[in-house]
This record gives sequence, structure tokens and C-alpha cells, in this order.
Amino acid sequence: MDKLSYLSNADSAYIDSLYEAYKEDPNSIDFGWQKFFEGFDFGQNGTAAASGAQATPDHVLKEINVLNMINGYRDRGHLFTETNPVRQRRKYYPGKELETFGLSEADMDTVFNAGVEVGLGPAKLRDIRQLIEDTYCRSIGAEFKYIRSPEKIKWLQDRMEGERNTPNFPLDTKKRILRKLNEAVVFENFLGTKFLGQKRFSLEGAESLIPALDSVIEKGTELGIQEFVIGMAHRGRLNVLTNILGKSYESVFSEFEGKTYAEEAEQDFGGDVKYHLGYSTDITANNGASVHLSLVPNPSHLETVDPVVEGIVRSKIDMKYDGDATKIAPILIHGDAAVAGQGIVYEVIQMSKLEGFRTGGTIHIVVNNQVGFTTNFKDGRSSTYCTDIAKVTLSPVFHVNGDDVEALVYAINLAVEYRQKYHTDVFIDLLCYRRYGHNEADEPKFTQPLLYKAIEKHPNPREIYNQKLLDQGSVDANLAKEMEKDFRKLLQERLDESKEDENLTQDNPMYSGAWKGLRKAKYEDIFVPAKTGVSEKTFLALAQEITTLPNDKKFFRKISRLFDERAKMVESKTFDWAMGELMAYATLLNEGARVRISGQDVERGTFSHRHAVLTLEDSEEEYIPLQQINGGERFNIYNSHLSEYGVLGFEYGYALANPQSLTIWEAQFGDFYNGAQIIVDQYISSAETKWRRSNALVMLLPHGLEGQGPEHSSARIERFLELCAENNMQIVNCTTPANFFHVLRRQLKRDFRKPLIVFTPKSLLRHPKVVSSLSEFSTRSQFQEVIDDSYVKSADVKRVLFCSGKIYYDLLEKQQADERKDVAIVRVEQLYPTPMDRLRAIRNKYKNAKEFLWVQEEPENMGAWPYICRKFRNRNIVLDVISRKESSSTATGYAKQHISQQLAVVGRAFEDKAGPEVKENVKSNVKLAAKAD
Repeated sequence: MDKLSYLSNADSAYIDSLYEAYKEDPNSIDFGWQKFFEGFDFGQNGTAAASGAQATPDHVLKEINVLNMINGYRDRGHLFTETNPVRQRRKYYPGKELETFGLSEADMDTVFNAGVEVGLGPAKLRDIRQLIEDTYCRSIGAEFKYIRSPEKIKWLQDRMEGERNTPNFPLDTKKRILRKLNEAVVFENFLGTKFLGQKRFSLEGAESLIPALDSVIEKGTELGIQEFVIGMAHRGRLNVLTNILGKSYESVFSEFEGKTYAEEAEQDFGGDVKYHLGYSTDITANNGASVHLSLVPNPSHLETVDPVVEGIVRSKIDMKYDGDATKIAPILIHGDAAVAGQGIVYEVIQMSKLEGFRTGGTIHIVVNNQVGFTTNFKDGRSSTYCTDIAKVTLSPVFHVNGDDVEALVYAINLAVEYRQKYHTDVFIDLLCYRRYGHNEADEPKFTQPLLYKAIEKHPNPREIYNQKLLDQGSVDANLAKEMEKDFRKLLQERLDESKEDENLTQDNPMYSGAWKGLRKAKYEDIFVPAKTGVSEKTFLALAQEITTLPNDKKFFRKISRLFDERAKMVESKTFDWAMGELMAYATLLNEGARVRISGQDVERGTFSHRHAVLTLEDSEEEYIPLQQINGGERFNIYNSHLSEYGVLGFEYGYALANPQSLTIWEAQFGDFYNGAQIIVDQYISSAETKWRRSNALVMLLPHGLEGQGPEHSSARIERFLELCAENNMQIVNCTTPANFFHVLRRQLKRDFRKPLIVFTPKSLLRHPKVVSSLSEFSTRSQFQEVIDDSYVKSADVKRVLFCSGKIYYDLLEKQQADERKDVAIVRVEQLYPTPMDRLRAIRNKYKNAKEFLWVQEEPENMGAWPYICRKFRNRNIVLDVISRKESSSTATGYAKQHISQQLAVVGRAFEDKAGPEVKENVKSNVKLAAKAD
């Protein structure tokens, strides 16, 4: 055992127990601890303990002080580093002076055994101090002592102290670093002179990021990584696209010139600014290994891309790398203001060790230019560092001076090694500066005049590194000039070539790789029926399997009763909502698809209806019926942490990487999805138009007014419908288990992909009329965008009620109770894309009808009506609306008021009082919803 082991990660209770043992018998404990307690007793009593120690008490105390100094540097050395290239660091107290540790200059040439702790053996204090100064207080500051694993701490200490955190690269590596720095610097300069005044969100001041990323890729391939997925904001993006991913310079120059794709007008492609675009490519590393690189497209909303990247990586781990997370790594490049200020970062970091979301560790690089737009860093956070969020998951942080490019490359290589070994996140805090304002036209001296005076005079990282190499005698004096000349010539040639093309060329097609065989949908494709039915024999066999529980496992009594009821559904060939949903998954799994579901409480279901995961009564063992069938190994369902924004973004990324997976995110209540509104606005609704990126993500949003208050009633149908255009997504509000079954299966049964938003029921989950017969799931059936009224004869109908979702059953109750065959109820199951041809046909069918009305339970300014009103403007179907009056809140919180309002809506729909039957139905729904909530 290390004779100084007593200094490493011991807790107070353990030390107390050792001290008690020491007092009884000093020889019963480790020699190092004997020395420690000798010094302790001496300090307490003023006399040396009689333990037969060979060292004098004074020297023992000094040994302990030296050990304290070593650990003090390990703990707090990062506060005293030389890591800020353009500012003086803030002062922290106590400092690192010798006196802080009970030592003095007089001790500098004394030999201390404590040198063993840092690998020197017995050594002079001067040498010990030099080693820890070099390791912890130069261009790299390391934060890691909060990690609770002694093994990880020792690995980091040994690596850093063994090399003193000082790189010693061979000449070829130094030349490669210089070449990548040259590309980064010259590229920005070239853009600035050729496209004067255009926004590019320059990397200038942080150009060392490029050789750092280059090194990540090289080191990663040595350690077995075959793919990197990168997420970053706009600053430096063009530089990363060209000098790391290899996007052609011609393409970037053409984008600066405002060129568009030739086929754009026909394809509904709106495009996006050049510094939001994504790219993917395969490159060959120095060691000959092939590595795939992807930069994910992103909006201006900072850090929004983070969960998307993590979802893509997890999807590929599951689909492509057979669960091996060491083959692929996510890289997230943050800004200092954003990583500290955006809550999505916390949501994503909390996923990193969760079973359903972990990706083997993320490499976080913070481009810390010490200002957020115009906000000084002191006003941008309360924490000491912008990276302090790393402590949440006990991830190490390396703070690095961006002007010391070799230190940055060294630190990032260490970070990759750590990630591959321990499969956890690691952070690089790249301290640098922003040479211009937020963009190139912005004047930063308005708000940071002193800082920008210093930046104006500050040489760029290439100049600094070139001078360092010249001083070392490592390179010829003309090498950097020749590199610049050659690269600038290359850029000019590519600029000239780009001017010869009138349009942009598609060099990064969407429908390749995992998307091969799929295509962008045309308008006429949307309403072509998909073959979603299943043979009755297959359906019943699978239903029997998932409703049969093993006899050798003890289940909770209510679960056994529930599954008995499901088994009876198989016998009666009539299925409720939960069975319709589960059978959609079972049949897809049986056909070879993957099914993934996540969200808060999805395993059981918020309303206790799904029970996809069963926990045994007398243990923590789980049983998953869907995993017992053919293809069940491809079924995954995960309760997520309490996050909407992060988890929805993650699942969007998962679906983006694997179009053959039915990927579902379910909100606990539909009302809560708006915590993730940014993902809906910036990705789900618009990515295909902006970036040519399709997606088949499914959102399940429990919706329905049932007297449960403003936050448990509405998934905001109106907000989704206002985002609908160009057939960008599908909005449905199904009323039958079979239609829900078909719409889920339809996601994977067409040769194109669209996001699907489903407003799912709550009280209807147990409504006796919300069932479907076996024939409705069979090969003769399909998804119905509109369900006409089979109860009435068209010639007798005077009033037609169009509706969607739960309100149908309240209307049905009134129609059936009063035998109103003069009123037809038509269900619009798919609100968007709106099935206008079917609706026109129904309008023509009811030629004797005098009134056509849209009926909804939501207030007039919410629900589908605002969209329906606009959509039917100037059409041959003239609609009026029956609804609750417009409101600033979605629903009342009073059950009696809800019942009164609901009855009024139904009564107005039939120009009559709602009646006792309807009232009883509404009250029943309220009770069912109350139990669920």
C-alpha cells in the first residue's frame, strides 16, 4: 500500500475510526496513518506522541504541510492558472503562497518524502513545487477533485503529473497543428476581405479550435471511434464545415453570393442562412482509418441542437454499432454565455447516465470568448466558471489558454482518452476572445472598450504559435508564409470556380445512408392510403402473446386482473384504446421494425392504461410483454427524467438517424409540451423546409377538456395548426383504437416520412364505446382521415356537425338519446393535411342540409377552429362554429362550471338542451379524468 494513502479521498467517519484504532494500537494501522496521527496529536497537545517514530515531530508536521500543498494545488490550482489570453485573472484567496500551507522559503531545499506522492520520490520542496506549478498552474487548469471515484482521480493525477500537463509533440504533429491554424486564420481573413460586410460569425480569436477538433478526430480513431456527431452554434461554423468536415470552399462562396438550388421552386425548399447548415462526410485519418463526421443543422436558438445530437448518437449506437458506445462520440461546442445560461444544457447533461439516453460520454468544448453578445461574463453567470455545470455529473473540466494551441491539443487528447476509458462527459473550457462584435458589423467598443483595445493589439494564435516554433528552431522562418500563400491561392481558385456556377449543387443529399430508398413526399402522395392492416390470424396470435403473463412470476393483483380483461378482449375480438396502441407496436416489431417510446411515466402511462412494463410484486424485477414476441428485442420504452425540451429534442434526433424506427415521445399531459416549443418550432415543423431533413417522430399529447383545470386540458391544437403548411407534418385527433393503430403503423408504411402529432384521449381510454372490432384492424382496413355518420340517412339530414376528438362522444350521446336522424356527426380524424376532397364529398352528400357547423369543446380562439375558419374561407363549405366563448385560459378549474359549459356546447349543437344522458356522460368523463390525474 502507498505509504501516503491516507491523503487520498478519505471521509471523516473513516478517519475517525482509524484514529480510534490508532489510540488503542498504533501498529494496527498503516504506517502513513501512524505518521499523520502523530502530527495530529502533537498539534493538539503540544507534545509528540510516543509511537516510536523515526522522524522528528516538526519534520512530520512539515511533511503533512507539503502533502497539503500538493493536494491544495490539485484542488485549487485551476484558480491561479495562466489561461486568459487577454485579461488578468480575478484574485482568489487564500492564494498558493508557501505560507498558505505552513511552509516558507527556508524549506525550499529541504528534502521531503512527500515527493513520493507526485512520483518524484524523496525530493526538495523546490522540485515538488515546480512540478505541481507546471501541472496545475500554467496553460491548463484542471478541475477534477470533486469526482467521487478514487480510480478516476488517480488516473487523471498520474497522467497530468507524469507529463506535467506539458505537451511534447513530434515535429510532424507540430507542423500539422500549424497547418490547421493557418487554414483557420487565412479562411476567416479571406472571407472578411472578399465578402465585406456580410455576416459570417467569425472564429477569429478562437482559431485554435480547428487544430483541436482535428486532433480529436485523429486521437479518436486511434482509440476505436468510427464516427463523430457534432453540434455547435453559428460562431466558427463555416470554418468547421470547411476545414474539419471538408465541405467545399466553392459551396460556401456560392452561399455568400446568395445562390439557390435550381429545383428549389418545385421542392418547397426555403433554405436557411449559411451558418446554420449541416453537413456529413467520410474522411481518412492519418492512421488510415475511415471516420464519419456529421455536423447537425441548427437554428439560432443556442444549445437547442444539444439534445438532437445526443439522440442521433444514441440512435446509431442502437442501430449501427450494436450497443457499443465506444464506436461513436458526440461533440458539443458551446458558447460561454449559452452553456451557463441556457437551461437545456442542464436537461441534456442530466441524461448522460440514464439508461434510455446515455451515449457513452460527450466531449464538450466551450468557446469561451468571455462575452455574450454585449453582456460581460460577470453579468452572465453567478458561478465561478461557465463550465461549473459539469460538476452535476462529476465530469472533469480542463480550462485551457486558447493562445497555447499545443496545450489545447494535449488537453483535448486527454479528454478523449478519459471519455473512451470511463464513458462519461468531459469538458474543455477554451479561453479565448472574439476579435469583432457579435457579428462583423457590430461595434464591441460600445460595451467593452478596454477589452477591445487589448484585443486590437493582440496577435492571432497562428502568429503566436509560429513564433514559438521559430524560437524552438522547429520550423523554417518562411514555412508559415508559404503555407499562407499556398492556401490563399487555393481559396482564390475555388472562389473563381464558384462564380462559374449559377446555382448551388446538392453535395449533401438527404436521402442517403439510413434514408436510402426514401424520398420527399409530393402533394399527391399525402392522401394515398397506406397498407396498414394486418391479417386477423397474425393479429390474434400476437394479441394472445402480449396478454399472457408467465405463471412463474408473481404480479400485482390489479395487473393480473387487467391482463385477464385484455385476454377476454382477444376472445371477444373487441379491443380498447390501450390494446389498439400495443398491437400497433407488436405488429411493427413482428415485421422487423424498431419501436422506441420515451417520456414521463410512459412505461405505465400517465393514466395507468398502457402497462408496457410490469414490476413484480415481491421484487424490482421487470417484465415487458412486448419484448417476449418475435422482434421484441427491438422494443424499448423508457420513463424519462422530468424534462420536455431535452427529451423531445433527443427523440427528434433519434428519429432523424433511423427512419425505420417508430420513435415516440409522449407528454405526461399535452399541456406540458410547450416547455419544448422551441423543438416544435425550429425542428419538427420546419426542418424539411429549411434544411431538407425529414423526420418521422411521433408526439402523443393527451388532450381533452374534462374539468381538470387550465394545465390538464389542452395540448394547444391551435398552435400546431398555425405551424402547418406545405404538408410539413400530420395532425390527428383519433376517436377509435383502430384508427390510432393504423395511423401509428402508417408512419413506417410509406416511402416518405413526416412528423405525426396525435392528440390522445384521457377519459376515453376507458369509455365503453371507445372500442374497435377485429375487422377494423384487418387487411381490409386502413386509416380514415374522415369518418362519416353511419347512423343517419343523407336525405334526412338538415344539420351537419363537423368535429374532432372527444367531443364526438358527447354529441353522439345526445344524437342517440334523442334519435336525431336530422343531424349528422362527421369526425375529422386528420386535421392536417386537411382532407378537402373527402370533406367536399361529404358536403355534396348532404345536399339537403341547411347548416354546416364546426363543433369543438375548446374556446373559440383555440382548438382547430382558427385554422378551420381560415382553411374554409372562400370554399364551397360555409362553416360556423359552436364552442366555448373565447378565453385567455384554456379551461376552467371548476368541475361544475366545466359540466355546465360542456352541456351548453352540446345543446347548441342540437338547438336543444343537452339532456340527462349527455350530462351523465360528461360527469362520467370528469370522474375518469380526476382518477387519472
